[in-house]
Amino acid sequence: MSLPIIHPDWEGVPLHVQGFCTTRMGGFSKVPYDDGQGGGGNNLGDHVGDLPESVARNRHMLNRFLPGDVTFLSQVHGTIILDAATLHAGDSGDAVITTVPNTVCAVLTADCLPVLFSDDKGKVVAAAHAGWRGLAAGVLQNTIIKMRDAGADNIIAWMGPAIGPDEFEVGQDVVDAFQLRARTSEKFFKQKAEEGKYLADIYGLARYVLAKAGVDQVHGGDRCTVTEKGQFYSYRRDGVTGRMASLIWISP
Repeated sequence: MSLPIIHPDWEGVPLHVQGFCTTRMGGFSKVPYDDGQGGGGNNLGDHVGDLPESVARNRHMLNRFLPGDVTFLSQVHGTIILDAATLHAGDSGDAVITTVPNTVCAVLTADCLPVLFSDDKGKVVAAAHAGWRGLAAGVLQNTIIKMRDAGADNIIAWMGPAIGPDEFEVGQDVVDAFQLRARTSEKFFKQKAEEGKYLADIYGLARYVLAKAGVDQVHGGDRCTVTEKGQFYSYRRDGVTGRMASLIWISP
């Protein structure tokens, strides 16, 4: 069975660094976790109400495309960074880092922003889950710090599919969180006619945060999980839905 995937389009990353993002297509899950086109969906989240046997089949299929079985975090919209080589199922965190070949870093998303990282030597890689809370609190900065502690120098990032800037409606609390914690420019929030409502550009916010942390080579950020219904799961659009995975590893 084929697995529809999206490969990062990023320059400067060595060929021995491998990574991709799954879509909602090509799996075994049924409505509302299906592919939206009458076929089975590739839901990889085991916490969203899908049949456990469907999720298990989807994960088993995913592992066929990886150098080893992947272990998923228990994501909490925080800033904890964990080591993929010592990760156990259910460990709480929102990013994973490794320097160990054939050890897979992975995060699950369905509107939140997945970010894959590699240094330009291909010695250190990471995957981060950046919802607005984690993004404002510093999950990407913490990931970069951990990578540099592990020996990374020039770091390159790729932003996977997330909610687009025309669909991400937020309240004043989100604007305030970024102004307070990240001192982010208001240009990434467009005020709507309704008082206290804004459209937020999560890709722009992430680029701003990454640039302040010294990462200027940032790719991706041109998809929308909400509007591309045939490609992606979206919690904002559907409520009850599945999760995609963004994964990265170092080949020997």
